[in-house]
Amino acid sequence: MGFIAETLKNPWHFAISLWTRGMLDGLPDDAFLKLVYRGIFNKRLNLQNPQTFNEKLQWLKIHDRKDIYTTMVDKYEAKKYVAERIGEQYIIPTLGIWDRFEDIDFDGLPNQFVLKCTHDSGGLVICKDKNNFDKEKARKKIEACQKRNFYSYGREWPYKNVKPRILAEKYMKDESSEDLKDYKFFCFGGQVKCFKVDFDRFVEHHANYYDESGNLLHFGEAAYPPKKDANISLPDELKQMEELAEKLADNMAFLRADFYDISGQIYFGELTFYPASGFGKFTDEAWNEKLGSWIKLPGRLSENSDNLI
Repeated sequence: MGFIAETLKNPWHFAISLWTRGMLDGLPDDAFLKLVYRGIFNKRLNLQNPQTFNEKLQWLKIHDRKDIYTTMVDKYEAKKYVAERIGEQYIIPTLGIWDRFEDIDFDGLPNQFVLKCTHDSGGLVICKDKNNFDKEKARKKIEACQKRNFYSYGREWPYKNVKPRILAEKYMKDESSEDLKDYKFFCFGGQVKCFKVDFDRFVEHHANYYDESGNLLHFGEAAYPPKKDANISLPDELKQMEELAEKLADNMAFLRADFYDISGQIYFGELTFYPASGFGKFTDEAWNEKLGSWIKLPGRLSENSDNLI
């Protein structure tokens, strides 16, 4: 659907055009979030009395800010944070950390490795064979990501003060599958209520949701729709991963903790405060409300957040 047709369907769609062009960067956080939310969902963002999962994530962006959150989303610093809480054995080995691409010691890296930007989502380069590694292509991607202000994209406050660096990690492969699955545990008040498994990410990305006991739930994300007939074998270590996630999410209104299970060994992936930045659409809106009911907002709601667009 073209821009004009989409705008006629949703008059607030113009906000998305301004957003993607960086023309909303000067707005205060609450005004920015209200405009973008209205543009995506064509309805008001209620920050005075949020009810849905997406609404409460927006509220948390503004009202739940702790310095430790910056450490928790920094892809390098988070490793130390997590290791102190659940153990070094769950951490993917670090091969190096640099401020600039030209500082990377490629000669000192193994034949296979992964490069990540520490401050964003998506700044990832995988090298499976150093002899055929396109260093120039990698440089362009990493340097473009380093310039990206991930905080400005969705006003995810924890990213605001993360130092942009380049992290090299050991390349991890599950010998039993071409698709390295990660298990993303949604913790509410420190308790796992559900988790999702992403699969076929490089073919036709899907994600199935399960309850804490591993039963398939009949909803998903519109962007990565569920596939009920997918043959997903859940690992024996599922319960252990849930327990580790709950340790990391203790005393937090909401946190998603991600893990890999590789040949029976659990590895930490990342911590996420706002999945899809709170702008993701569900295949069943009832689950947006159900997940929202599981978030108990800390403190009292702001008296100054009642000006709805």
